[in-house]
Amino acid sequence: MRKPPRLYFAFRSPFSWMALRRLEELYPESAETVEFHPWWEPDEDLLARLRAEGGEFPYTPMSRAKHLYILYDTKRLAARFGYPMSWPVDVDPWWEVPHLAWLYARREGRERAFYRAVTEARWERGEDICDPALVKDLAAGVGLDGEAAATAASDPDLREEGLRALLDLYRDDAFGVPYFRVGRHRFWGLDRLHGFVDAMGGSTPDTPVADLPVPETALDTDTAGGCG
Repeated sequence: MRKPPRLYFAFRSPFSWMALRRLEELYPESAETVEFHPWWEPDEDLLARLRAEGGEFPYTPMSRAKHLYILYDTKRLAARFGYPMSWPVDVDPWWEVPHLAWLYARREGRERAFYRAVTEARWERGEDICDPALVKDLAAGVGLDGEAAATAASDPDLREEGLRALLDLYRDDAFGVPYFRVGRHRFWGLDRLHGFVDAMGGSTPDTPVADLPVPETALDTDTAGGCG
């Protein structure tokens, strides 16, 4: 059987945040028809286990100039879409904290509500989503066990599930985010969102792809870790 359409997101990436928000606006049925998969930079333990399984994680260091470009570009895009945004400051982040908490939320059938809570905290309020205390509060706010979400990054079963998720993104060639797949078709980046929707056979607004906001210069949307 053909796999359902799937996308890879990362809480770290502003382009992932905007693309998934736009997807819900352009194609509301995506909540029922698209599989969501997390993409994050693994810690040393999960990276070693990933490599032991024959996988690898794409990593591209980012220069200071590139980082500054992305800061300005993200603000331009958010303003164009009308999204409120507050740029977060990451200090020694442990990305397993929010992403494995999302896997826990998926087990409980609350992954979409938890996703929204985390992205609003990070991108609209500039909060530290790698802080277990914040994750606990966010999870409790959407009806989850806050303690279970806050400790997901250290839970052996969820770390094993996280390893499977990392292997999935490796096998799916998901080298950055947002990354979309429909059958053999692959799309990377916010500016490929309409192509993903078209490939699913969904309806899109009359607005042509050319009218999507695109930076004045060639868009290179990698962030640290290969996020797009």
